Amino acid sequence: MDQDPRARLEPCKPCDGKGRAGRRPRKPAEETREEILNTAEELFRSRGYASVAIADIAAALSMSPANVFKHFRTKTSLVDAIAARAIQETVDSLRGLSQDCPAPDRLRALAQRLMEKHLSERKDAPFVFEMILVTIKEELDCGDRFRSMVVAIIADIIEAGVREGVYHVADVPRRANAAFDALACVIHPVMTGLEKADIMATRCTDVVDMIDDALRLPLVK
Repeated sequence: MDQDPRARLEPCKPCDGKGRAGRRPRKPAEETREEILNTAEELFRSRGYASVAIADIAAALSMSPANVFKHFRTKTSLVDAIAARAIQETVDSLRGLSQDCPAPDRLRALAQRLMEKHLSERKDAPFVFEMILVTIKEELDCGDRFRSMVVAIIADIIEAGVREGVYHVADVPRRANAAFDALACVIHPVMTGLEKADIMATRCTDVVDMIDDALRLPLVK
């Protein structure tokens, strides 16, 4: 009986000359790094940081664990890179807040946007909280980057308030850092993970009102 002609049309898997399936195609290092980050983040979000090993990430990418380690030395360095990327995306979205609004409104919008983002992550991606705890426990660099980026935005808002004649501040960097510390109770992901959403919303309004009142006082100079 003749062989089924469809069988002759099936593409063969590339071989290495010894009858074995070919290796994963080589890609630029930056592209491979992004693939590793994307896959690791997906696994961490769906299964939890503690339940995922480097070998799991490598298997999902059809590569060896050694290849993952070539780009990220440890699992915590993966978390740091994932967090850094997420922070950059968040800060970029915050910079998109309307520049035409008065400074007090911009400050309120900044606090509310950060609080709501962390509240939504707690609801939609519960394993994200586990990764956040890792960044704190391991004292990863992403925490400092988040602070410096948000402080820079707050400083820009305060400077705008000074130009508008609403705020009376001489040492803007100092007051921006103080404002961040005050806002930490509503914009830090750990703090948003400890309270109900309605309580956080009320607290956010109260804290922003307090900061706004302080920045308006001439004595704040």
